[in-house]
Amino acid sequence: MFYGISLTAILVVLWLTLSGPFTLSGNYPIVMGLGVVSIIVTVALAYRMRIVDRETVPVGPSIPLFTYWGWLGGEIVKANLAVVRLVMKPEIEVEPRLIHVAADQRSELGRCVFANSITLTPGTVTVDVEDDGFLVHALDNSFTDPAGFAEMGARSDVATDGKREAR
Repeated sequence: MFYGISLTAILVVLWLTLSGPFTLSGNYPIVMGLGVVSIIVTVALAYRMRIVDRETVPVGPSIPLFTYWGWLGGEIVKANLAVVRLVMKPEIEVEPRLIHVAADQRSELGRCVFANSITLTPGTVTVDVEDDGFLVHALDNSFTDPAGFAEMGARSDVATDGKREAR
């Protein structure tokens, strides 16, 4: 029941965010009515398919995920400044590297968030996904700190599961 209510609330918020004006004048009652009907049909179909559960409606990890996004935003700003410092030197001394980064997340979602976080961070790009980790291209040797990748990996694992503390 909790996941059904959560799914309905998420769909209502998403629909209201994407639909535009919130008024019942003009042609908007038709739009609002169709929105309500579409949400009811979607939730009913999800119940009929028996997919309304923790995996389909991941409400539990939402707070750790938002916390992770805030931390990742700070890391992106720091990496932007490091890249700017690197490329604004009179003599550009860039030492690109390909490194292997271990990925021990417990879920595929955790691995996906970790790989995308590496790519979102300026100066690094996830080039290949391997069984035990990722092949990452780093713009410079200074972007290859294993402790930084380990922290990002642990935080992405916590953010996508919401059960384990960061290592």
